[in-house]
Amino acid sequence: MSRHSDTRESSRLDRRLSALNDARELGEGVLPDESLQEVFSVLERASSRRSLSAEHTVVGFFGATGSGKSSLFNAVSGAEIATAAARRPTTSEPLAGVWGAEGSEPLLDWLEVRNRHHAAAVEGFADESTGLILLDLPDFDSTKASNREVVQRMVGLVDVLVWVLDPQKYADAAVHNDFLSRLASHGAVTLVVLNQVDRLPERDVQPVMESLRSILSRDGLGKVQVLAASALTGAGVNQVRGAIRDVAVKRNAQSQRLAADITKASAELGAASGEGTAAGVRPASTRRLADELAVAANVPVVVRAVGQSYRLESVRRTGWPVTRWLSRFRADPLRRLNLRSTSPSELNRTSLPAAGAPERARTDAAVREFADAASAGAPGPWRAAIRAAAREGRERLPDALDQAIAGTDLAANRKSWWWGVFNVIQWLALLTVLAGLGWLGVLAALGYFQMPVPEVLRVEGWPVPTLMIAGGVALGIFLAVTGRVIAAAAANARAAKARKRLNAAVAAVAQELVVEPVEVEVSRQAAFSAALKTAAAG
Repeated sequence: MSRHSDTRESSRLDRRLSALNDARELGEGVLPDESLQEVFSVLERASSRRSLSAEHTVVGFFGATGSGKSSLFNAVSGAEIATAAARRPTTSEPLAGVWGAEGSEPLLDWLEVRNRHHAAAVEGFADESTGLILLDLPDFDSTKASNREVVQRMVGLVDVLVWVLDPQKYADAAVHNDFLSRLASHGAVTLVVLNQVDRLPERDVQPVMESLRSILSRDGLGKVQVLAASALTGAGVNQVRGAIRDVAVKRNAQSQRLAADITKASAELGAASGEGTAAGVRPASTRRLADELAVAANVPVVVRAVGQSYRLESVRRTGWPVTRWLSRFRADPLRRLNLRSTSPSELNRTSLPAAGAPERARTDAAVREFADAASAGAPGPWRAAIRAAAREGRERLPDALDQAIAGTDLAANRKSWWWGVFNVIQWLALLTVLAGLGWLGVLAALGYFQMPVPEVLRVEGWPVPTLMIAGGVALGIFLAVTGRVIAAAAANARAAKARKRLNAAVAAVAQELVVEPVEVEVSRQAAFSAALKTAAAG
């Protein structure tokens, strides 16, 4: 690869790895732990491999018992390297043939390969400048668990996978179901070799190869390179060498392997998440939620109390002075609800009835309906996460709503300007009545004691004292009736303002305890999908 292409590929991998890690972090607490752990393992492997030699290509030879894997390994290597396997302490340890010793040691340490053979140059295949490591690995169908564990680990670590099959077991479900079908995204770094073709009649070689390609196509590896070879006769060995050399010379197998790992991890994480996008929070749903919570929190009761309190206070301040004292015996609805404090900030709780089963059921239904609407369209795990977020603050809702109502300024102690005007006129009317009564009383007393009675002033034939009494009483009654009409209109206006403020307070609680947590989860799912899309983009 050119330096420019190498830099571009590295930048693309950086972007995809970062996006995959973002998706993993966003999926925590929502997606299954095993899926997230697998992604974490991919990220760890990628980080470790990229910190090691980029000048070496690691090629692993995988095969079943009797496939001739080690023989093919030797034939490709040009030496009997694998012969030393019989003298190794255990057969579960892989054997490495290395061309280009410089920088290979840390890489082999990471691979946990202790048995290393610095191979001689093979003309047209590999030398010290090639930077190639071939690994002869244990049989993947070994009866020893340790051997199988080594194979499983190496499948996830090597840059290129060479699968050595034989004519008898090339269709074995063990290799296809347990390995090849799971590596469908790794076609670019996979090579399949049908070994021991010398055991087949020449006329059967091509049909067997076609059968193998058909099976690989069902595994999702229809484009993978398939070669026929015989380690015994040497047939096809140069083609195998050529395929491996092409990969090694390009020095992009590491990047291709990591890219395939990211693609596979992204697909598996996407499968764990499921497809779909949450509908999200809609204004209409938010309004319905706030309206339902307002009813459950007894906002209508408080609004009625505001209107009734205003009308009662109006009567106390503008009613006929002779009878207004009777209103003192009527309890103030707001005071009864503990909502008539001089400062709303002094209130912690109201005296509204505690939320009972009906109110809690209404609250739960409102929250559930809101969460269902917001999570519509989201895949299962995210729908559950959104609903759980909506329910998180459910237990706090009753107290929070009560405190919000208690802290709302209801203008309960705010006086109206017309009260003073009506009050003054009422007292003047009463004084006029009293003056008229006093005048008539004086006249009556003078007549009773046979004293001279002065002429009473008259207006249109009507005695002025009588007019004063009648006029004062009429004015007082008129003011009382008019005051009630004005008080009713003003009470409705004040109740409307109170309703608006209370609804705003309830909406703020709903926003904090229900809407915002849901919005966070909806945004989280959107960010997860975007990150996963970036990670999956090859």
